[in-house]
Amino acid sequence: MGHSQQDDFDAIGSVPVCMVCGSERVALDAWACWNPEAGLWELEHVFDDAHCHACEQETMLVWKRRDGADPRQAVRELNDRFRCEGRGNGTVVVTPGVRALGQDFHQRAFQAVRDFDQFSEDNDPWGEHDYGAVEIDGEKVFWKLDYYDPTLTQGSENPANEAITHRVLTIMLANEY
Repeated sequence: MGHSQQDDFDAIGSVPVCMVCGSERVALDAWACWNPEAGLWELEHVFDDAHCHACEQETMLVWKRRDGADPRQAVRELNDRFRCEGRGNGTVVVTPGVRALGQDFHQRAFQAVRDFDQFSEDNDPWGEHDYGAVEIDGEKVFWKLDYYDPTLTQGSENPANEAITHRVLTIMLANEY
């Protein structure tokens, strides 16, 4: 009787609510399996049957954006934290062209990426702080953040959820693009 997330989820910052009363206190049936290496239960499968704790009955879920919520704020904050402070789930990749220009250039490029704050509607239309361009010694350097699942085999389902997202920051020369 429930409603799957993929059916209506169209923006980060949306939340499932009870179709009857609008409460966010909803739950889905699921299977969890014990992971002995991690020492915790891991979600294995989520079913469509939904229950509302406020109504105390079965319901269908609808997705709505919280009032005043900036749907990209969490993504932007996680991107800035990873790029500027090196905190969070992620990897930094430096291309062969950047490496070929030497360790000093590499370090200055990385510092320029960390310091970048010239975001505008033109270079950051989604407001996620996931791309930038800097110039170092006459060389144009691009950087880009991409979002993957923890196994790095596909894109992240929700880049605003750090638990299921591995960020990859790539630093490259413009002529390598």
